[in-house]
Amino acid sequence: MKRSDIEITAPAGSWESLMAAVQAGADSVYFGAGGLNMRSKSSFNFGSGDLARIASICRENGMKSYITLNSVIYDSEREEMERMVDAAAESGVDGVIASDMSVIEYAFRQGFPVHLSTQLNISNTSALKFYAKYGDVAVLARELDLEKVKMIHEAIRRENICGPGGKQVKIEMFVHGALCMAVSGKCYMSLHENNTSANRGSCYQTCRRSYIVTDRETGYELEIDNEYIMSPKDLCTIGFLDRMLDAGVRVLKIEGRARSPEYVKTVTECYDEAVKAVIGGNYSPEKINDWKKRLSTVFNRGFWDGYYLGQKAGEWHSRYGSAATRRKVYLGRITNYFTRPRVAEIKLENGDLRSGDLLLITGPTTGVVEYTAGEIRVDYTRTDLAPKGSYCSVKINEYLRTSDKVYKWVDEPEIIPQGSRSRNT
Repeated sequence: MKRSDIEITAPAGSWESLMAAVQAGADSVYFGAGGLNMRSKSSFNFGSGDLARIASICRENGMKSYITLNSVIYDSEREEMERMVDAAAESGVDGVIASDMSVIEYAFRQGFPVHLSTQLNISNTSALKFYAKYGDVAVLARELDLEKVKMIHEAIRRENICGPGGKQVKIEMFVHGALCMAVSGKCYMSLHENNTSANRGSCYQTCRRSYIVTDRETGYELEIDNEYIMSPKDLCTIGFLDRMLDAGVRVLKIEGRARSPEYVKTVTECYDEAVKAVIGGNYSPEKINDWKKRLSTVFNRGFWDGYYLGQKAGEWHSRYGSAATRRKVYLGRITNYFTRPRVAEIKLENGDLRSGDLLLITGPTTGVVEYTAGEIRVDYTRTDLAPKGSYCSVKINEYLRTSDKVYKWVDEPEIIPQGSRSRNT
């Protein structure tokens, strides 16, 4: 197996995240455009006018691009869907990720490559054979363990199950990111509680909240183990990526179109390094521990193995929001960059900058730059601290752009969950 046999596909929820994926060594990106995708309300979505630029950036960097049109489609939206598929194909996008048969069938008729979404819940070889006539890549159901994935992989080889392009179907699986209680993402909780459907890109994440169980006869209330009992921890497969590849997974999908560019860069870099380590024969517990530490610095709800290793009981998050070991604090923005001396001018809008601070700089063309502040100057005078409201200059080799955002990385103290709580009201 060679590195080129494996595709790492990263989420691009913004221009910054797209460039972060490029920097991190992703082989492809997937993104939403318009309103017919599962993240249409929770993240930035590109428009049809952006498609050619996205495809061009990816081609220039040896990457592929996939548009997600994976929401439920109604008859009133078929023309809009068809226009988006046509625009993507004409712009040079490499394929569409879809689950609604109206999208799959239309893209197939237009000769536009289809990736079969996990929402199809493909769980066995017969289902794969049926859908394979439409798509060359299948994202299998999230509920499968690796033994079942390997059985499907072996059947593809044994029975030569091919997609429209004449090549054997590739198996794609999620390797990192958010999981939810729904069967392969098909959830109706938000629709039931808020009349906003998760299957239409409008999830309110009702499952991510904490709940108290109440005895209606006595009024006794119980908060079970202080856990968010419907909010699973995030999937992390970096500790058994060798087994994922051995099971036949060839496209590794990172979840997170609503996540930050630094999340995209960190997670993609770690999985790229891990794939190379597995192929190179130096995949080790020490490296796994290092990758997990790095992964824990960006958004996560804690980590678990999902169902890949046969685990039946879920592992639940113990707090609301992220458990990342670092958080970013907005400081200001780049107002100028002087190319020859490689000096950036920063307007400090929201805090002080000290020598030794670890900075995070993001921008739609810059992507993600991490930098430890060294010499700082204010009004040409060297200083160890530039105060909020001032313009300061720092020497940095990375080329930056006007209006790039500047953040400071701050270590987050470990939060230890409290014990079970119950109260009688």
